[in-house]
Amino acid sequence: MKLAVAQFEPKDGNKKYNLSIIDRLTKKAKHQGADVISFHEMSITAYTFMKNLNFPEIKSLAEKIPDGKSTRELIKISKRYEISILGGLLEIENDRLFNPCLCVNNGKVIAKFRKLHPFINKYISPGNEYVVFDLLGWKCGILICYDNNIIENVRATTLLGAELIFAPHVTGCTPSPMPGRDYVNNTFWRNRKKDPKSLRKEFDGPKGRGWLMRWLPARSYDNGVYYAFSNPIGYDGDHLKNGNSLIIDPYGEVLSEIRSFENDITISTISKNKIPLSGGYRYKNARRPELYKKIIGLDHKSNFMPIWIKESQPFYKN
Repeated sequence: MKLAVAQFEPKDGNKKYNLSIIDRLTKKAKHQGADVISFHEMSITAYTFMKNLNFPEIKSLAEKIPDGKSTRELIKISKRYEISILGGLLEIENDRLFNPCLCVNNGKVIAKFRKLHPFINKYISPGNEYVVFDLLGWKCGILICYDNNIIENVRATTLLGAELIFAPHVTGCTPSPMPGRDYVNNTFWRNRKKDPKSLRKEFDGPKGRGWLMRWLPARSYDNGVYYAFSNPIGYDGDHLKNGNSLIIDPYGEVLSEIRSFENDITISTISKNKIPLSGGYRYKNARRPELYKKIIGLDHKSNFMPIWIKESQPFYKN
């Protein structure tokens, strides 16, 4: 499979504009021979600005799937270039809102995954199931942003057969108790053409890529699975994001990565031959679930609200 991941700077709530960029980057991927392209979390609507919306405001952005206008447009783009596309938007079903990622191919939605750990707005409900689907001869899974930080989600998805996990994100460059993590000052972004080295240093340090490299390759390595990580570049809402969309193999090695500050793509050819040779493949076969299945399944109160959300949203402080 020739796999592409994208990055672009979205416009808040401007579906027409965001879909136009998706169209342009999809065309570019197809011209470079890609079979599939994956975009970031809520790439059609944009994401971070939703933290300030009340229910009527956020509901007005939501659409039904597969009959909504944005889904139909995504299908049109996929058919136009004869390529599979993964993209995200805001879904409504029976007056409940969800954060899904769709895979469209052959004129239809072939997979839909709803984010398991949503937090950007209290009106968005969590999904409650893993999704593994067939795409061009591959078993694929989807985990959205924070879902990938919980290692059980990745292991469960690979145990269901996933050989490739699509990981659409809006992440990086936000505060955390971890030393070195924080926002990136707008001055670096504003001066990116005059002083690209300073911005690259910020994006590659612990605020951005450095943090990703602590854990993202481990998800691939420990589970013997390919990873397609996508992330916006520039501003999503009021947060500056570092991009660094990349593809990782089952050994935890970065195959290709976007290093520009522009709307862009990167492509890698991936092969199933690596999977049975990977450590994670052997480790899964060496498991002894009788030792820990009761431990892992113990009752637990989930608490996954990021520091920057807790500090900025009054309705999460209690």
